[in-house]
Amino acid sequence: MGSLTVSGFDWDEGNRGKCQRHGLTLEEIEDLFRSRPLVAPDIAHSMRETRHLAIGRTPQGRAIFVAFTLREIDGQDRIRPISARPMHQKEIAHYEETLAVPDH
Repeated sequence: MGSLTVSGFDWDEGNRGKCQRHGLTLEEIEDLFRSRPLVAPDIAHSMRETRHLAIGRTPQGRAIFVAFTLREIDGQDRIRPISARPMHQKEIAHYEETLAVPDH
């Protein structure tokens, strides 16, 4: 995704409940992005808009997975989380293996 400056998050009734469905708080989801997550394109779900996947740990150590898109609002880019959940054990193992690889 490169280096992108975002000015905040785009929350509304449409995504708030969906993102909290799996026991995450909005603060945890926002904290993930402040913790420099690994980000990859979500090609399978990018039909109508470009979507991305972010994985990482919150400052409290919780491993989470967030699907999101970027929206321009009033001339500023914002992260719009689409769904969020704790990572599964296999995802955590893969994430930790990825971090252990040099040049990452």
